[in-house]
Amino acid sequence: MAHVVVLGAGLGGAIMAYEMKEQLRPEDRITVVTRDPTYHFVPSNPWIAVGWRERDDITVDLAPTMAKKGIGFRPTAARKVHPAENRVELEDGSSVDYDYLIIATGPDLAFDEIEGFGPHGGHTQSVCHIDHALKAREVYERLLKDPGPVVIGAAQGASCFGPAYEFLFILETALRQAKIRDRVPMTFVTAEPYVGHLGLDGVGDTKGLLESQMREKHIKWITSARVKKVEEGKMWVEEVAEDGSLRATRELPFAFSMMLPAFRGVPAVSGIEGLSNPRGFTIVDRHQRNPAFPNIFAVGVCVAIPPMGPTPVPCGVPKTGFMIESMVTATAHNIGNLLRGKEPDQVGTWNAVCLADFGDGGIAFVAQPQIPPRNVNWSSSGKWVHLAKVGFEKYFMRKLKKGTSEPFYETLAMKAMGIAKLKESRKG
Repeated sequence: MAHVVVLGAGLGGAIMAYEMKEQLRPEDRITVVTRDPTYHFVPSNPWIAVGWRERDDITVDLAPTMAKKGIGFRPTAARKVHPAENRVELEDGSSVDYDYLIIATGPDLAFDEIEGFGPHGGHTQSVCHIDHALKAREVYERLLKDPGPVVIGAAQGASCFGPAYEFLFILETALRQAKIRDRVPMTFVTAEPYVGHLGLDGVGDTKGLLESQMREKHIKWITSARVKKVEEGKMWVEEVAEDGSLRATRELPFAFSMMLPAFRGVPAVSGIEGLSNPRGFTIVDRHQRNPAFPNIFAVGVCVAIPPMGPTPVPCGVPKTGFMIESMVTATAHNIGNLLRGKEPDQVGTWNAVCLADFGDGGIAFVAQPQIPPRNVNWSSSGKWVHLAKVGFEKYFMRKLKKGTSEPFYETLAMKAMGIAKLKESRKG
């Protein structure tokens, strides 16, 4: 009999538990260990921040579903993983032993790396967690009553740029609907070397599509930007030249600012030689398996992936939903093999599929594989992206409530490209 433990129950961890359950033998068991017993659909957080969704719309109580699927559930945060002992120490003083561990914790949000940054005692907002998004809504509602400048973006070291663009344009749409857009100057600040880089050196014409959208909506932008510090209503940003030298320092006033932070590994898995890299991300091979501790696997944002290449300001590589889904499927099959005396043989596809909603339109892109050179390098825009994002939210929430694990992103990618090509052919 083997005990498989999944550490984390977010986008990767929840579906990991469902897929892993299907790979177990009758005598095996699985337990999910998570800080938060309630799952929330992170891609909807930008809608939460402008009042287009409520907490109950995007949350699922995982305990009943896990119990129905025969999955053990421990809603207690992990304090430290002890790989040499095959044990996870929990914050309540207890421990969970494992034969196989799957790390799916997501990231630790590095707000503290910039003075005055973030929603916890700082002066910028976030949409990384539902609690952050609800706090951002309070500040947004004050903005509606007393309009002023807005600064949106992603700081140095960030690796998830899509939500920054999404929130920028969702906020712009909400301000137009409130008929105060003319009183709110907007600036996008990003560590990317150019608009639409996305940590992927662009996908299709994301540079042209996003720059065009910003020009059309009168949004200014600053690229290769390093946030120096933030005070109430004021942000200092350094523009970095291609050779790494300081080009200029900007002082940006704001009445509202949402800035995504850099990510790092969570404390429970950080600082363990052979398991994590200097930023605390879990090291894995092509089978999602840690080389130093072969009974430990990892999926999702917590996985260590090197950046695309040098940029004037550090930019990480995003781990999109499609990429995470492929990691999950490969990991479930590979542990299933090990349980039956076979070797791991499945490799995640690591493709990128993204629907970036802009409130009344959006941009979709597909990168196969995520790292260039690519077999598919496609992007498109239109109102259909917003509708597709709404449909995806509803589908994924049903999937979590039912405890199903069928893959979705690849189907989504093919349908997205099909819709876009059909629209282009009709225009022709």
